[in-house]
Amino acid sequence: MSRSVSLALLLALLAAPALAQSKSRTYNIGQPATSGQIAGWDIDVRPDGQGAPPGQGSVKAGEKIYLEKCAACHGEFGESAGRWPQLAQGKGTLASHDPVKTVGSYYPYLGSVFDYIRRAMPFGDAQSLSNDELYAVTAYVLNLNDIVDDKFVLSRATWGQVTMPNQGGFYDDDRDKVEKAFWNAKPCMKDCRPPVKITGRAGVLDVTPDQKPKGGVE
Repeated sequence: MSRSVSLALLLALLAAPALAQSKSRTYNIGQPATSGQIAGWDIDVRPDGQGAPPGQGSVKAGEKIYLEKCAACHGEFGESAGRWPQLAQGKGTLASHDPVKTVGSYYPYLGSVFDYIRRAMPFGDAQSLSNDELYAVTAYVLNLNDIVDDKFVLSRATWGQVTMPNQGGFYDDDRDKVEKAFWNAKPCMKDCRPPVKITGRAGVLDVTPDQKPKGGVE
């Protein structure tokens, strides 16, 4: 084989991966998501309120909706009914032996509350609330936890007025800094522990094989 042919073959082999990546992959499964479908899934709300839908709801309006659609499980005042989660109070209990995780005691951001209600509530009829109903119910739950007053109206415009009591109780994962001193770039990969050996046999119980398995470890 001539040098020119060998060089051409080498260049072709080197270029093959790049050419393969440049071509769009098709798996012949499903179909591209439409903008409407993507919009239906893309409903998350950031802590600062970005992504919140248009609409508004007052505490007063939320009370009526809550009593109709939420109180049967969560109690009239968020105290819980039966085994269903408690929504209100519980402040100061997280460090105790009996922590009570509620909207007021645990949730760090308004977006966490709003997003959960939006996606999962009412139980058995999730995502049935209109935007105005969603804002109203959220406002009422905040009111049950003494976070907003009775006249508060929740909307994108008033989102920033809400400060959750436990916002300072959460912090970023800082293990890359705090625990970096313990990291070992060259972890032990041999002679880390002695081989496992059978030191006794439970013959009476007949649970240990009498013979060594072929190819096994004693």
